[in-house]
Amino acid sequence: MALTADVKQELASVEPGPTGTRAAELATILRFAGGLHIISQRIAVEAELDSPVTARRVRRDLAELYGVRSEVSVISGGGSRHSSSYLVRVIDGGDTLARQTGLLDARRRPVRGLPNRLTTGSREELAAVWRGAFLAAGSLSDPGRSAALEVSCPGNEAAMALVGAAGRLGVAAKAREVRGVHRVVVREPEAITAMLTVMGASGAVGAWEELRQRREVRASANRLVNFDDANLRRSAQAAVAACARVERALEILGPEVPEHLRYAGELRLNHRDASLDELGHHADPPMTKDAVAGRIRRLLAMADKRAGELGIPDTESGVPAGLDD
Repeated sequence: MALTADVKQELASVEPGPTGTRAAELATILRFAGGLHIISQRIAVEAELDSPVTARRVRRDLAELYGVRSEVSVISGGGSRHSSSYLVRVIDGGDTLARQTGLLDARRRPVRGLPNRLTTGSREELAAVWRGAFLAAGSLSDPGRSAALEVSCPGNEAAMALVGAAGRLGVAAKAREVRGVHRVVVREPEAITAMLTVMGASGAVGAWEELRQRREVRASANRLVNFDDANLRRSAQAAVAACARVERALEILGPEVPEHLRYAGELRLNHRDASLDELGHHADPPMTKDAVAGRIRRLLAMADKRAGELGIPDTESGVPAGLDD
């Protein structure tokens, strides 16, 4: 989760923009990280965050944009929690804040998705929506086959609103439900890079791309090693099969084998791991690899023909099971 923490640290340090942009980010954080609660018959707005830097940013924006005081408490890690979280709560003025940030509609009913004014705003406001969603409930996995930028959503309506905002930013995102949790996922590496850049995490983009390139180089090297191993394995199998056929050919022909073909066959058997080119160098006088291959081919053909005439197994019968010629 180091990548996620680094991205959130950088996003929480993005310079505050215009009031509309800050309000869009704050409203999204409250929607994705919190909820509405009744405390002493009053509506309270809460947001549970995993970073003290994000908690300070939320408290500052609450005070500067809406003039409300908030309190923060630390929830210690333990059990299913891997680390501490920070609960920002507004009680005094919570009802008004909920309506101003779009958590409640004009009739004081909870809004299930995101306010329309957020998802139809300017490009800067859409970027702020995604920044707020990631700060509240986002994660970034390492580059690789399962690489993804994800945001857990409070419901399907919020997920679809986030997908729409991504589309307006030119980034492909999909909504899906896993074990009852709605998520918005960005999968393609180029799309992940684009979304990180749009949100303002340019430093994280560089680190993620560097890690991605290192892994691609390592994967390519592993593929080459595996390719070489496969080639060596096939070459070894072919050599064993060739020697087995030559042995059977000499056995079938016996004294009838022409001397120059016998010489080529014995050359093959005496240097079992050598390539055809190397066999040619071992010959006396030296021969080309085509000459060696031609003599061995004629030896096998002559033996197979003779085996057919005698009604006995041909040279293929000498090849161990599971090996190819």
